[in-house]
Amino acid sequence: MSYASLLPSAPEEHIANADTALRQQLGFGLPSELATLWRLCGGVEHQLIEADDEGEVGSGAFLPGGVILPPAQALGLRLPVSGGGDGWGGARVVPWLTRDEAGPEHGHYASTRGVGEWSIVDEPADEPAFPSIAAYLETVHRTLTAGPPDLMGSDVPGLVWDCLVWDDPENPGLDEAGELWRQIH
Repeated sequence: MSYASLLPSAPEEHIANADTALRQQLGFGLPSELATLWRLCGGVEHQLIEADDEGEVGSGAFLPGGVILPPAQALGLRLPVSGGGDGWGGARVVPWLTRDEAGPEHGHYASTRGVGEWSIVDEPADEPAFPSIAAYLETVHRTLTAGPPDLMGSDVPGLVWDCLVWDDPENPGLDEAGELWRQIH
């Protein structure tokens, strides 16, 4: 189900438009790794899970940071609102992952310096925790295949309804689906 959630590559025009908009409005271009990722996967679309009556599990939220944002949604969060500042303190970052799909307030950003967390409520962007998107994805892979399960934090990988779901076994966020969720390691 998680794999089925992957969208095809973003159209090259959308990637080029994102780069142009960043350069024109903020003075920096799209991080090359993010453009490369969007050429492989233009975001996600949750799949219908018939057993999930409560709609708890988003099949596309298979990364610990949540769902991959498509170019337009990522830029919608990053570009300044008309008449206002950019709200990011001038940080040269682009959001690419979020757990808050409806009105995202935090997630992960990409920059030429690496991957870190962003929040529109607190500090706009912290220091990078990973040197690149590739390093972030390699750490996800290592967590899934070799462990330890908490390599990326308190949320650990598990499966429910054929979906990869990251949850904290000590403080689960899943209600009904939580009874079916099983840790990978």
